[in-house]
Parts: sequence; C-alpha cells; structure tokens
Amino acid sequence: MPDKPVLIEIKNKIAQITINRPANRNTMNREVMTAFNEAIKQVRMNEEIRCLIITGSGQSFCAGADLTELNIDPKDGSPSDVLMDVYRPFLNIRDIEVPVIAAMNGHAIGGGLGLALICDIRVASKNSKYGANFARLGIHSGMAISYMLPKIIGLPLANELLLTGRLINGEAAADIGLANYSEPQDNVLAKAWELAKEIAACAPAAVRMMKRSIYRGIDWAPEKAAEIEALSQAHTFQMQDAREGITALLEKREPVFKGK
Repeated sequence: MPDKPVLIEIKNKIAQITINRPANRNTMNREVMTAFNEAIKQVRMNEEIRCLIITGSGQSFCAGADLTELNIDPKDGSPSDVLMDVYRPFLNIRDIEVPVIAAMNGHAIGGGLGLALICDIRVASKNSKYGANFARLGIHSGMAISYMLPKIIGLPLANELLLTGRLINGEAAADIGLANYSEPQDNVLAKAWELAKEIAACAPAAVRMMKRSIYRGIDWAPEKAAEIEALSQAHTFQMQDAREGITALLEKREPVFKGK
C-alpha cells in the first residue's frame, strides 16, 4: 500500500500536517493538493486545536509544484485558473483561525516558500535552501509570493531575492526576518513544537482574536494577490524561456534565455 501523500496527527491540542513525498522533495502534485486540503478542513473543524504545525518528510519542506506533472493546457480551462487550482489548497491556510507554524525541516523553494510565507511563524533549517527561483526558470512567481515577501522582509530585500531568483540558507533567512529561528535540521520540528506548546498554553479565544486583528491591520489578502500573479505566471508558462528554464532545471544545467 503506497504511503499517504499527507499525514496529520493531533496531540495535546496541537495538530501537525506533514507533506509526505520525500522521494519527490515533497513537491505539490494533485494527490498532495487533495490530501492537504482535506487535512486543513480537519483542522478547521476541530475546535480543540490551538496551534497547527506544517512540515515535510525527509530532507525537504516543500520544493513547490511538481513540474513533471504540471500541465497548463487551455483545454483544461483558463491557464490562470489551472494554476490557482494548484495553489488554492495551500492558500486556504489563511482561513485557519489558530496560529500556524512552518517547521521548514529542509529546502523550501518556489511554491514551497509560498507555503511557508502564508504561515504565521517560520522555523528554518540552518543549512537548507530557501527562495523564489522563478526568474531562473523563466516564469513569473505564483502563490502570492511577490505580495507576501515584501510585507515580511521589506521591499529592497524582496526585490533582490525575487529579481535574482537567489536561494539563501536558513541562517540568512533568520537574519533578514524571513524565518523567526534558524536551527540545526534535526531540531527544527522540536523547536516548532516548543513554540506550539507555548501558544497552546495561552487563552485560545484571545489568541484567535489577536491573530485576526494582526492580519486585518496589515490588509493581508494573499488570495487576491495570487489571482493577479496567476495571470502573469500563466503567460510566462507559454513562453520559450519557461520551456528552456524548466528543461534546464530537469537536466541540471544552466538555462539560455532569449526573452521569448
């Protein structure tokens, strides 16, 4: 029997959702999207839960969309709608009323970084890689990353990371405020649970209301931003540069872009 693509466990009023495709760097395919969406629904329906941890199996947190399975075919509907179908289950994290901690036990790249950004608190692994490498693939960013990253780390740093597609390690991520903590890889999940227990010990109604007030105060609207991004991302997916960038990634070579 194949392993479940997403695991969920609940202990001491804390839930943990684990993306479970370690052989594929926990990339987002249709099975993961469906299972993740169901896990989020379980958390939302359980009024006893006071904190949620999201993590990945193996050496990666999440490497974004599974490019070997992603098919942007107009016959399947609007290309931007197809992309939103990929990202929406993860964007639904914004509807979780309790605090959500990303235990980034390994690399979080592309859409995987977006998954981490939509969480409330992030714990990084010191030597793992984090970033939005879309420009190096010839495609526009997705999952509201161009909206969330500037709000979290500031405009100048977000510009640098997005426009270069550069990846940084966990220590640098903590230094610039992308992560709250940078820990040895073996301690990332333990640190997330330590934080979750601290949150769970607080008055749950007050915590939920404060989380709501925080995001109202900064006009937090990642889904709307993701819809706008999806239009540009869909356009770039139809370009030669995107085909070249993705092929180069799979072939483990440097891409040659021509601006077409």
